Amino acid sequence: MGAVRAFGRFYTRQIGLLEEGLHRSAFSLTEARVLYELAHRDRLTASILGRDLGLDAGYLSRLLKRFEDQGLVIRRAAPEDGRRQVLALTETGRAAFAPLDAASRAEVRALLARLPAADRAALVGAMGRVRRLLGDPSPDAPAVLRALQPGDIGWIAHRQGLLYAAEYGFDTGFEALVAEILAGFVRDFDPARAASWIAERDGAVAGSVFLVPAGGAEGVGKLRLLYVEPSARGQGLGRRLTEACIAGARDRGYRQLTLWTNDVLGAARRIYRDAGFRLVESAPHRSFGQDLVGETWMLDL
Repeated sequence: MGAVRAFGRFYTRQIGLLEEGLHRSAFSLTEARVLYELAHRDRLTASILGRDLGLDAGYLSRLLKRFEDQGLVIRRAAPEDGRRQVLALTETGRAAFAPLDAASRAEVRALLARLPAADRAALVGAMGRVRRLLGDPSPDAPAVLRALQPGDIGWIAHRQGLLYAAEYGFDTGFEALVAEILAGFVRDFDPARAASWIAERDGAVAGSVFLVPAGGAEGVGKLRLLYVEPSARGQGLGRRLTEACIAGARDRGYRQLTLWTNDVLGAARRIYRDAGFRLVESAPHRSFGQDLVGETWMLDL
């Protein structure tokens, strides 16, 4: 609780929300937000505006009436339904909004200019994650699949260790296994036989999958370490990563693609089955502090 309140106080100072008028204008933050929405969206009604901004209907009605009296806003009948009134900025309203918009852009540029490029990307990514975690209904930015970069190895081992402990009760032996697999991938990397796909969204890793030679079986590749961050699940990212690995195996001339998993990983097993993998072997084992059933799956390419 204290950390959230401290961040709120810090951020309001950073963007000048404690000033009496936003950007030293005659408009409050709420008034500027209303002007912004009207400047960037078409066919807004008062009810939609109030809903999206979380404003009390009575307060918004008084605010809009004041804007109308000042010649900033007009109401028109909606073309498709004359009973509905849509709001729009007048030329005077757009002229009043223009310096607010310019000042806001300049303020953000100045804020970001203090940071090196990597920190700017990290800041923007963190803002996107905060919005998603707090339920922002805006469309999510799609994840980009890229190759392994410095810093990914430690991060993926760290995240998989935490997630598998929280979701399946795996002990630190699992994180050690992930670290060993990743270390071997880097040490033995041959681009003709191996590849990586790291899903990145808002500057942060959202998931990953790796392709390596199966070892001891000519023409057989192995899919390893598929995972998706909880915040990125439910959007088909696991399937995208799996499909990328399958395509990468075909491109490298593999005849078959195999993988090993455990029966408790229901979501991953559904992805494998939907992609055409078939279960060829299963056996109980005790690993990572749990009694599990290990499974080998195979896909003919």
